Amino acid sequence: MRVVSILIAAVLTTTTTWGAALAQTPPQAPPAQAPPAQAPAAAAPAKPAAVPFPAGARLAVVDLQRIANESAEGKAASAKIQSLNQQKVAELNQKNKELQTAKQKLVAGSLLTDSAKAQIQKEIDRLDRDIQRFTQDAQAEVEDLQGQVQMEFQRKLMPIIELVAVDRGVQIVFATDTGLVWRDTAVDLTAEVIRRFDGAMGIAPPKLPSM
Repeated sequence: MRVVSILIAAVLTTTTTWGAALAQTPPQAPPAQAPPAQAPAAAAPAKPAAVPFPAGARLAVVDLQRIANESAEGKAASAKIQSLNQQKVAELNQKNKELQTAKQKLVAGSLLTDSAKAQIQKEIDRLDRDIQRFTQDAQAEVEDLQGQVQMEFQRKLMPIIELVAVDRGVQIVFATDTGLVWRDTAVDLTAEVIRRFDGAMGIAPPKLPSM
């Protein structure tokens, strides 16, 4: 049996970026306005019909990003990362609110004594340092979890890809994001990998609509 060589390049990422959450002063909400009329939603494009895998093919491709997006294991992994990311962003927003409140006290405290102003400034400096440390630690924690999840996802996925490839008599499997510019859709094993991946993880296939 030939070894199937595969480069895993799928990335499980969060949809919330840290860049938007790092500003120390949260943006003020605009005044409420009546929502604009919504245009009718466009119909989702139909998925291309499955075509038989060509007999005798020795090369095949898989869409690793699609596997990460559509497989049950990939969705669970992304949700795990997103949950931690959202938790950290919420905590950071709360710290930013505390900092903003302290700054407002200092600006509005024209009648405060110099000692009281110095105390507030000291609190502002402390909150600034706390936010900087929290931001660095939180980002490192999210990235660490993302790395762990990616390694676990790859560990579970690799045997399934090899199993499908061996069953099909394929010698080499390419990922669609490694430089291919054209491919015959008939050699795409992505749907079958998702089905078997879900099955290997104990996920029942979706029920077909009754006729």
